[in-house]
Amino acid sequence: MTRRPRISVVIPALDEEEPIGDVVRAVPAGLADEVLVVDNGSVDRTAERARAAGARVIDEPRRGYGRACHAGVSAVAAGCDIIVFLDGDGSDCPELMPRLVEPIIAGEQDFVIGSRIRGRREPGSLGPQQVVAGRLAGWLIRLLYGARYTDMGPFRAIRRDALLRLGMRERTYGWNLEMQMRAARGGLRILELPVDHRVRRGGRSKVSGSVSGTLRAAGRIVTTFLRLAVELRTAR
Repeated sequence: MTRRPRISVVIPALDEEEPIGDVVRAVPAGLADEVLVVDNGSVDRTAERARAAGARVIDEPRRGYGRACHAGVSAVAAGCDIIVFLDGDGSDCPELMPRLVEPIIAGEQDFVIGSRIRGRREPGSLGPQQVVAGRLAGWLIRLLYGARYTDMGPFRAIRRDALLRLGMRERTYGWNLEMQMRAARGGLRILELPVDHRVRRGGRSKVSGSVSGTLRAAGRIVTTFLRLAVELRTAR
């Protein structure tokens, strides 16, 4: 990249009216060229408050974390070089964004993921099932592809052209895992860095906030891993 790279921030959101404004305003203005909040069928004032905070709101009424991320990727401005993903619940720390994008800007990495497990965590910010899932997925991916991950956290940055080459298909909870598996299989330069993680600032988790949500997410993650492991092996 000879010019200053353009950075787009994609924030999937579902019923996050309490924290979303603060999340958008916490994105470093001098670093990000645009902030897109993807409203994934909220029934509260998430979209209204995101706009008031300065975000461009993309409507994706079909529920699904992967669908929301895909809609955001499809809507980034022309000329975007790097896409940063983070959650809209206030648990991620947007002020740490330079830590993720600088290795990409420097041309050293293609994909940088923030590890909540390696970073500083507020008590109660990450459930034990999330820690176990992250480490298990990391272990399995390392066995298959040699890449080292400890987490499947949402706070991540990737070159847009590299992301488009991955051919992402997952439209639900398995989006993050699919990205990590495809990145490892595709030979991207990958770096995992510790990031701070906070207790969510409002609303209720759609994944870990209930037993049923946790089970649905776990099932989707396992299904995604098995499907992708077979698919990527067949594609060799």
